Amino acid sequence: MVKVRKLSCGATMVMDRTDYLRSASLGIWVNSGSCFEKPEESGISHYIEHMLFKGTSSKSAREIAESVDRIGGSFNAFTGKESTCFYIKTLSSNIRAGAEILLEMLTDSLFDQEDMDKERFVILEEIKMSRDTPDDQVVELITELVNSENPYKNSILGTPESLKGIDRDLMLSYFRRRYARDNIVISVTGNFDEDELAELFDEKLMCLEAEGEVVSQEIGPYVQKFAVEKRDIEQTHICLAAPGISIEDDGYYAWTLMNNIFGGGMSSRLFQKIREEKGLAYSVCSVNGFYSKTGFFNIYAGVAHDKAEETIDAINSELKLYAAEGPTEDELAMAKAQAESSYIFGLENSNSRMVNIGKNQLLLGRVLSPDEVIDGFDSVTVDSIREILSGLGDMSNYCGASVTARDLDLEGLIKNEN
Repeated sequence: MVKVRKLSCGATMVMDRTDYLRSASLGIWVNSGSCFEKPEESGISHYIEHMLFKGTSSKSAREIAESVDRIGGSFNAFTGKESTCFYIKTLSSNIRAGAEILLEMLTDSLFDQEDMDKERFVILEEIKMSRDTPDDQVVELITELVNSENPYKNSILGTPESLKGIDRDLMLSYFRRRYARDNIVISVTGNFDEDELAELFDEKLMCLEAEGEVVSQEIGPYVQKFAVEKRDIEQTHICLAAPGISIEDDGYYAWTLMNNIFGGGMSSRLFQKIREEKGLAYSVCSVNGFYSKTGFFNIYAGVAHDKAEETIDAINSELKLYAAEGPTEDELAMAKAQAESSYIFGLENSNSRMVNIGKNQLLLGRVLSPDEVIDGFDSVTVDSIREILSGLGDMSNYCGASVTARDLDLEGLIKNEN
């Protein structure tokens, strides 16, 4: 059973204890991500994530890593559009020590200028690596296009230009504004002492600001946009996207199942038509992007350069057919089984549970129970998916992005698909 505990320091702790386990997973979630950044701060949330591993007043970067190895733990961090998470997994007997390591990183990092300069170079290499991976780059492009009128367009990594402008004063100012106690959720799963950890976080987090800044997240109207980036590569990578819904929307479960049926797996309509029947692509899929204020629906395919037009036409035909007919009862039943199984399997892994309850609490302000999630999927009907498809069936309204070696009139192709 998940317990939510408001600490006296202002942070929130969510705990899911399992006594028979001999390990525990702990995550510190911060309401800090690219959607909160001003243009001159682009990439700063991710930059700070890196810097918290670079050393404290008592430990070097190497000593931080060695302290985790000494307790047999594994740790890491990630930054998204709306959150940054620092996490560790270790034996139950060592989870307090693991928590102390993360807390020292969070509250006593030096942000040394020399380390900042080195890490800026590391992130610049990370940006190059992403740009050298065309399937990653086309997703970055489509995310920016479909969210062009809202803050979710912001790049998580930032740009070489923005990173050069981030100095220590700007980083510390942003850290104080976002890394405040009321912006922090601690999620813990496995076997651990609830009171011991709560007392530890209550004591150690008091040095942070009490309240974080309030940022207005304005969601502007959808604007159809296109981008084609030419590269010397062997495949044409295509993304087609339309506006979706937020993670808080009542239609979340219906949208999830709609996507599973269309392009979420090997039995999906898109995979079977584009890859198995037509042999046009090795990789083809559709995904939902859910944020706390908005979302989008994205279709991806990587194809031979001379097959781009045929692939777009085939995707459009399948989308139209899906919108006209809706899913079958059998497709819906399979999608429900897949979604519910995936969710339950995740609950059987302490790391996955830690992420699930931490993200829920940070973005939704509550933790969804397993019964609530299963009931949500079970409540979806063929008609509720048909209602979604009435707005997604016309590809001529989609945004489009491509990374390719050829001249491609993507805008013309998409706008003429009606």
